[in-house]
Amino acid sequence: MKRTISLVLVLALGLIASVANADFVFGTPTVMVEWCTAPSVSTDGLSIYVDAPDGSGGWEIWVSTRETIHDDWPDGIKPTPPNSSYSDGNPDISADGLTLFFNSDRPVPVTYGEKDLWLTTRASTDDPWSEPVNLGPTINGSYDDVHPSVSTDGLSLFFSSDRPDDGYVDRDIWLSTRATTDDDWGEPENLGPIVNSPSWDSGPDISSDGLKLFFDSTRPGGYGSTDIWVTSRATTDDPWGVPVNIGPIVNTSNDDHTACISADGSILYFYSNNYLRQAPIEPVVDFNGDGIVDALDICIMADHWHTDYQLCDIGPMPWGDGIVDVQDLIVLVEHLFEGIPQVEPEEVNVDEKDDGSQVELEQGQILVVTLESNPTTGYRWEVAEIQESILEQMGEAEFKPSQTGEPPIVGAGGWEIFRFKAISAGQMTLQLVYHRPWEEGVEPINTFSIEVVVN
Repeated sequence: MKRTISLVLVLALGLIASVANADFVFGTPTVMVEWCTAPSVSTDGLSIYVDAPDGSGGWEIWVSTRETIHDDWPDGIKPTPPNSSYSDGNPDISADGLTLFFNSDRPVPVTYGEKDLWLTTRASTDDPWSEPVNLGPTINGSYDDVHPSVSTDGLSLFFSSDRPDDGYVDRDIWLSTRATTDDDWGEPENLGPIVNSPSWDSGPDISSDGLKLFFDSTRPGGYGSTDIWVTSRATTDDPWGVPVNIGPIVNTSNDDHTACISADGSILYFYSNNYLRQAPIEPVVDFNGDGIVDALDICIMADHWHTDYQLCDIGPMPWGDGIVDVQDLIVLVEHLFEGIPQVEPEEVNVDEKDDGSQVELEQGQILVVTLESNPTTGYRWEVAEIQESILEQMGEAEFKPSQTGEPPIVGAGGWEIFRFKAISAGQMTLQLVYHRPWEEGVEPINTFSIEVVVN
């Protein structure tokens, strides 16, 4: 009854459109099977395609099926067409389950590079796969073109290539588009320097909503030689943002790569240390951090109804869709009255000597800024620049006198202590100014500024 009443109350609110990215966390990965990599899961979650060693130095495509999404994946992963006597791998199953994209070094009937992109089709999910077809010279160049990932609408094809005419170094991620599924694929374009780096960038996987692109990279800033990264965009018409490492729960000191996100965004499949693994993805639903999902969290969501407040934007995918609405309420109600284990967030401390520097945080960490101050003179530190979608101030600043327990006296001071919580990935400038708040048009006598990167 309580859930129904809450639902009705929130549904009574109005509607506007905005953009946001919500908090989500990865659960502990579990092992699925050994020596299988490059997973691709069907939209219904009942089939998983992978590639595995063929015993002769190459790769072949395998498939495993299950009866329901609540069942474990069986051990019976088995080879499936379109395998050949050559190396076939990196499968990607289309949203309707009727087209399977993959890469192969087979030389017949035609090949354009060392490895090309191919596809095979079937009339229904119960029919056999057709004879594979090379995607042709518009897509395939004279080098390696591998690891396809096709958008849900079938109009965008992401893939990796080491073609040298892109102005970058090593392997990069490319994109080809088409107007309709009956049209030919257009000339591929490099995703550019925001997404690609001078390092190895490969293994793209586009989420079903088109807002997240997972890929693997050897760029600096990771936990091992190859890590999984993600780039995001607000809508499918917006440019991709700066990629961020998805963190140490998934990434390790080993090679972690070839990620695949389930269609509902609830599971990340990936390869690590000789095993195919899966990690659950959960939205952050305990908005006030009191250890339980209850009416207080519903009130917080209601207070931000139909805004782009990212903390409450948790549906239909864990990262939200840009607006707090009924999709988010549905997710919240599913977790209502759950106890959430509370973990004391790690603090990162900075002070005056860090002025002008860059600070890296993980989502959930607390940034503590301690600055010398003497409020008895009327001067106080105040936040002048902050991007609240990335970093959120936690209450008012605390004053600590130079002699603990003693009230400040004129001419003596202490420290003002600010706390901020990293709530989403991104990069921003945090600036504080030391001034008398009532003196308009007067330059502050001191400033403190740092670049904050949240991973």
